[in-house]
Amino acid sequence: MEALSTSPEGYNMGMLMLACTVLSWILLIHWWSQKNQRGPKTWPFVGAAIEQLMNYDRMHDWLVNYLSELKTVVVPMPFTTYTYIADPANVEHVLKTNFANYPKGETYHSYMEVLLGDGIFNVDGELWRKQRKTASFEFASKNLRDFSTKVFREYSLKLSSILTQASCHNQEIDMQVGFGVEIGTLAPNLPDNRFAQAFDTANIIVTLRFIDPLWKIKRFLHLGSEALLDKSIKVIDDFTYSVIKRRKAEIQEARETSDGTKIKYDILTRFIELSEDPESNLTDKSLRDVVLNFVIAGRDTTATTLTWGVYMAMTHNHVAEKLYSELKAFEADRAKEEKASLVQYDKEDLESFNQRDPKGILEDDVLPDGTKVKAGGMVTYVPYSMGRMEYNWGPDAASFKPERWLKDGVFQNASPFKFTAFQAGPRICLGKDSAYLQMKMALAILCRFFKFKLVPDHPVKYRMMTILSMEHGCTWNSGQVGWDDLLSVLLKRRTPSNVGVLQLSVPLLRQWWMQLT
Repeated sequence: MEALSTSPEGYNMGMLMLACTVLSWILLIHWWSQKNQRGPKTWPFVGAAIEQLMNYDRMHDWLVNYLSELKTVVVPMPFTTYTYIADPANVEHVLKTNFANYPKGETYHSYMEVLLGDGIFNVDGELWRKQRKTASFEFASKNLRDFSTKVFREYSLKLSSILTQASCHNQEIDMQVGFGVEIGTLAPNLPDNRFAQAFDTANIIVTLRFIDPLWKIKRFLHLGSEALLDKSIKVIDDFTYSVIKRRKAEIQEARETSDGTKIKYDILTRFIELSEDPESNLTDKSLRDVVLNFVIAGRDTTATTLTWGVYMAMTHNHVAEKLYSELKAFEADRAKEEKASLVQYDKEDLESFNQRDPKGILEDDVLPDGTKVKAGGMVTYVPYSMGRMEYNWGPDAASFKPERWLKDGVFQNASPFKFTAFQAGPRICLGKDSAYLQMKMALAILCRFFKFKLVPDHPVKYRMMTILSMEHGCTWNSGQVGWDDLLSVLLKRRTPSNVGVLQLSVPLLRQWWMQLT
């Protein structure tokens, strides 16, 4: 027996048993300490990564369960700690009161750099200030407003034409709009679009990085999702650089012919003009980053919000009928159109603008509710959860109730720190008015001239990416319909099938646009 205990085999066995005993006690003590914890369960070394990964596809609903009780949820991860907040007081502290302590930060930048580069949504400091100043001037300019309104009108008419045709022929639809350039998804033959598909794929993969501790290893070895990301970025870059090259050629041609009408007065044009100054340090890579940042800000957010907005309206028939009646009354009372308003249903489901927006933490801080946050971690406000919290909106928070925005028939805005779809503080969205304009135009057509019916048994759920889009697209009869990510619907025109909706509606739409713009 003594020989056994002093042999190498006996010694190794003893050490193994000791290690197992110590590990068991560590796990037991940790389990006991977690017994009364109200937040996510954590484990040594991996934190709450296991629970978060298990709930990744339903992360927003997972957070709703915790935030409805706690207002603030701390989620330790292997290399950082996420603090999720839903209390407007905490949101105001992060986005405004102590803004300087909560930049995007190096961690966020490393996750998103491959897609957003050094664009406005992925940088801090002077780089951010310069881009925001330029963009701010452009959004306020008459040239951009006039150009944008013209583009919105053209695409709204295209949308009406395509939906009219699709409602008669059960065609598959996939629509998306690029950065001041037609990318083909509103073309009459409805082609597949490589750029749009690659952009969505890249968006999904960079979002996964936030909870995937192995993403850097996969990127180094060019494996799995990171290999697919590289392929997607190649498609994105090829398209984006071609847009920049084409726009530069258009600007040069317009100057040589002295024909200013050929210049598209959008943000890309403005940044190209700025890049001609050698001191600006703006390269084609800088312009690429500008394009992709505003694509994600303009194309994805508006299309996704319209998707969820129409879905919610059409699954609440009384809302759809109110919208239809209001538009009919608008049409019948054109002589008094200056008093007409579509504001009642402006904000149907704008939470989809931002899925969540993580901020880095420069220095240790204490949030207004007493939560301590450590430097190097990240703080995230979650619009999806905030819109469902009874302590924010009352006992009917979970109900789809557009009337909540009206008081005595007059629209009442909410604090941007409570209704966070457009952010708040110094980073508040510059394109808010433009987004509302696009959505009003599109909703006026959709809710006046089309009736939507859900396809039975088609799953409707969000997918995890920076924008809260629909995962399964939109099914129509025997085909698949995708309007960006779109909802599952059957489109049926409200007018007789032998009457061309588009042709009859053009004068009316122009009257609406005069009012809406």
